[in-house]
Amino acid sequence: MTRALTVVLLLALGAAFVLRGLKLGERPMHNDEAVNAIKFRELWERGTFRYDPNEHHGPSLFYATRAIGRLTGAPDFQEYTEARLRWVTVLFGLGLVALLPLVVDGLGRRGTAWAALFTSVSPAFVFYSRYFIHETLLVFFTFLAFVAAWRYWRTRRLGWAVLSGVGLGLMSATKETFVLTLAAAALALALNLLWTRFIDASGLPLKAQRVSLRHLAAALVVWLAVVVVLFTSFFTNPSGLLDSVRTYEPWLHRAEGASPHIHAWYFYLHRLLIFHPDNGPVWTEALLLVLGLVAAWAGFARKRLDGASAGLVRFLTLYTLLLTAIYSLVAYKTPWCLLNFWHGMLLLAGVGAAVLLRGIRQRSVYWCVSLLLAAGAGHLTWQAWQLDTTYAADQRNPYVYAQTSPDVLDLLSLVEKLAALSPEGDRMLIQVAAADGDYWPLPWYLRRFQQVGWWEHLPADTRACVLIVSPGFSAGMDPAQAHQMGIFGLRPRVFLELYVRDELWQRWMDRNRSNRSP
Repeated sequence: MTRALTVVLLLALGAAFVLRGLKLGERPMHNDEAVNAIKFRELWERGTFRYDPNEHHGPSLFYATRAIGRLTGAPDFQEYTEARLRWVTVLFGLGLVALLPLVVDGLGRRGTAWAALFTSVSPAFVFYSRYFIHETLLVFFTFLAFVAAWRYWRTRRLGWAVLSGVGLGLMSATKETFVLTLAAAALALALNLLWTRFIDASGLPLKAQRVSLRHLAAALVVWLAVVVVLFTSFFTNPSGLLDSVRTYEPWLHRAEGASPHIHAWYFYLHRLLIFHPDNGPVWTEALLLVLGLVAAWAGFARKRLDGASAGLVRFLTLYTLLLTAIYSLVAYKTPWCLLNFWHGMLLLAGVGAAVLLRGIRQRSVYWCVSLLLAAGAGHLTWQAWQLDTTYAADQRNPYVYAQTSPDVLDLLSLVEKLAALSPEGDRMLIQVAAADGDYWPLPWYLRRFQQVGWWEHLPADTRACVLIVSPGFSAGMDPAQAHQMGIFGLRPRVFLELYVRDELWQRWMDRNRSNRSP
């Protein structure tokens, strides 16, 4: 790796750090983030974790969070912040750039440099690297398995095969959709080998066709070992291994349409390529698609590759197209899933930028195209910054989905003020009743309070100092003893009402009167 490439990679890593790390705690916790945080609490405080085959995905996110927490001297859970939790996924997002030197001989030096830049500033990757959810870890572990397999392909060293097995095991222990990635990769590899054998026999070195079965067996053993260790929670929950298989029954049921997250086939592409909401900017990452198509042409035509491997570029093209098709055809869709196939496009876009510049002979045209590519990267950077600041919780953001309303922070502030007036303080009794249990992320925001009850219906005994209820439940309360203090948005079209009992209401009114006194 040359000094120039090293400098470019460090600059890209710095840009990724800034875009992902600044103002990390300002966006309200998404309900999925809050669920993951409360699941992590069990592991952090009790040292135990049980995999749930019906919800919440695999254990790798929680164990990674605990490991990073131990290394950084994290505080008690009540002192954890949104930013501290999100730094976990930020680090894995940075890892996608840090792994790129391992495929320099596959993408080419210039292709690697451009891929590092695009990975750093892609709005989708920046936005979801700042989410405490599993997706960024899944993409990182996928890339880890991929680059280790590529290094093994080039060197025949056992260590790389073992590392690829580790990556595959961690993929398995992160999210159930890893099987879609494996299916796309296996089919892409088979098609690429057929292309090489029958159409372009010069595409791969002969030694690459000799693979040690012993090395493959070692990778498989390591893969299974990682799965066993993590799903059994380090052998404390033996049923977790069976649950890792059982989980596909509910997830297949959802994929077939038994879910509110059913969307059209173009759901992902609409958000990535052209998203123009009313009274909002145009958001687009279409530049990356165009450059990816340029790379695909170069890989199959074996022209202007600028040091990239035609075989690897073809594999990435087939893999990306297949995985895009799979995710588009599955009815169940949440927008962060697009990271899985879009990462392949980022790598191809890097090669495509190098191919495009390689084909230009005139210096003036070369610099004009270079400036246009730099401007395109700058536009992606601007979008990433806007999406993470001004539009972080705005429905005009293409990657915002069922996002928690900033109203929740106002609700929390009011509860904190009421607790300060209550004789019980943090032990003030709070009752939360929401239809279908739709009160997340409140368990995260109310984590320091020691007496909080959660219901899916209005409890018969509403004796709490503070009640937070769905609007339809308020008719069951005595208006003489429960005083409404506000209606707050939880997420789009979901609201909660805040009530206080008479005694605390009087304290609140007395405080307000004293504050207004001259």
